[in-house]
Amino acid sequence: MSTVKLAEMTTVEAASAVLASPVVLVPAGAFEQHGPGLPLATDLIRAEGVAERVAARMAGQVVIGPSVPVGVSPHHMEFAGTVSLSTATFAAVVRDYVGGLYRHGWRKILVVTGHGGNDATLGTVAQDLLDTRPDLQFAWSPLTPLASDVVAAAAPSEVTGHSGEAETAQMLALAPELVRTDRLAPGTTRLSELDPLGAVARRTGGPKLTVRYDQLSGNGVLGDPRRADPEHGEAIVEAIVTRITDFIGAWLKA
Repeated sequence: MSTVKLAEMTTVEAASAVLASPVVLVPAGAFEQHGPGLPLATDLIRAEGVAERVAARMAGQVVIGPSVPVGVSPHHMEFAGTVSLSTATFAAVVRDYVGGLYRHGWRKILVVTGHGGNDATLGTVAQDLLDTRPDLQFAWSPLTPLASDVVAAAAPSEVTGHSGEAETAQMLALAPELVRTDRLAPGTTRLSELDPLGAVARRTGGPKLTVRYDQLSGNGVLGDPRRADPEHGEAIVEAIVTRITDFIGAWLKA
């Protein structure tokens, strides 16, 4: 059996993979509300889907390590089903994953995160690892921001993002059977729909203000997922996969 997933390998196969596949992808997601039409594991599903496509293109140079299924989501806790890790716990989990992979010989690890709430913590982990494991190369990547040009080409709503046009389109491309298309509903789509604090939080190009999502949207959605289509989702995913693959190719040559 040939597989790119460490979880499906025996320990003997994993030992060989250290030599043959120098890069480990670690998909990271979240367990949080995604409005009435998308599943709680949306961020992990997208991260795992992208990781699988990247690994397939890298022709044996990449393996997929264990996923991190729960992320940093306190801003979604007012919505049913959401489970969150603290930033300290999430960082500890990532460091422990890295520690295990490092012990067995891997020195290039790339976390592919489908959840923006993980970004700040991953940046902190990266800085800490420069000190604690100087011979390790630790990278991390978001998903949708890598394809911002493709997202913008579809002219999304003035306010968009979580469970909106782009994220729903990706799910229609990667896991359409999990999208409740009959329940897709718009959330906040215009700045004028937000209260003053929410409008400040959603401003672009300035300081970042973090607020709870129930202060931004009654149903947890930013944008209009009814406008999403699988073809646009496939274009977004293709751009993300291409850009991560290009990065890994340059990384391996560096």
